[in-house]
Amino acid sequence: MTYVYPVVSRRAGGVSVGVNLNPNNACNWRCVYCQVPDLTFGKGPAVDLVQLEQELRGLLEEVTHGDFMERCVPEGVRRLNDVAFSGNGEPTTSPQFGEAVDIAGQVLEAFGLLGSVKLVLITNGSMLNKRPVADAIARMATLNGEVWFKLDSFTAEGARRINHSAAPLEEHLARLSIAASACPTWLQTCLFSWDGQEPVEEELVAYLEGIRALVERGVPVRGVLLYTVARPSMQPEASRLEPLPETWLRAFAARIEAAGLPARVSA
Repeated sequence: MTYVYPVVSRRAGGVSVGVNLNPNNACNWRCVYCQVPDLTFGKGPAVDLVQLEQELRGLLEEVTHGDFMERCVPEGVRRLNDVAFSGNGEPTTSPQFGEAVDIAGQVLEAFGLLGSVKLVLITNGSMLNKRPVADAIARMATLNGEVWFKLDSFTAEGARRINHSAAPLEEHLARLSIAASACPTWLQTCLFSWDGQEPVEEELVAYLEGIRALVERGVPVRGVLLYTVARPSMQPEASRLEPLPETWLRAFAARIEAAGLPARVSA
């Protein structure tokens, strides 16, 4: 299919039905751990909304009333967790992101899943200061919605190196405040070894100080989704990246919680 795909999500702990609004492999960031081949700089193309709805209805029919779970999903994770805007680029760059949100809500309601299945946006947050995007996120809040907002580093150097983003940190945090005020929002943070070296303590301290500042300012972030690289990157830096041990991630998660936010680990 062009827009809709299923995945067993380690972070979700079940089946996630993905909605890919960037089938052109275009994104406005280039994260070094990105698994999209032939990634290009740009935004999502025009979407065939009729086809999107047909694909979403068809897959949900297979998942909820067909034998998809028995055929394709290991025991223990045979549950539908969410419909997630997550694809081959930043979904909020799509000119029809808001319409896609509305369609997803209508389809979930038609299947009797509204309220029991989450509607998730996995985003780098770069477009959340745009009114149409912010309005769509506010509508997501009424659809059992949740935003996973990327923040891998609280330093300008870290954001440039990991995400190839030159946006000032203050602007990124302002967009985070918009998201968190409109819809339940989690930070999603990917940490990894680079050239065999764990993240340096200066970066980690800056991250923890950033978490404390968010808490002190009352930004209503729900917590941190902490993970590491799991599948090979398709970017030029791929050979330099290695996953961090689960013990390391859990130790840093404890430091995040001491700074004031809950942390969930996906190793």
